[in-house]
Amino acid sequence: MDKGTIARTIALVIALTNQFLVIFGRSPLPIDSELLENTVSAIFTIVTSLIAWFKNNYVTSIGMKQKQLIKENGLTSASKRKKKS
Repeated sequence: MDKGTIARTIALVIALTNQFLVIFGRSPLPIDSELLENTVSAIFTIVTSLIAWFKNNYVTSIGMKQKQLIKENGLTSASKRKKKS
């Protein structure tokens, strides 16, 4: 897995953990305002989920094979930039 996939996966796990803690009344953030806490938690979860969902992550073995084939055939944006140089 590449570093971006790992970082997005970790951020998603943190966001989901935070959301579950808020749902069950365990405050992960030391803030008195419940509304502020719920708002921040929901925004963090939504943003992290959207980023993780829209970004093409090669997590499964099939996905890793696809990524390798893309690299081998020079179909990544990085390989296109190298060819132009």
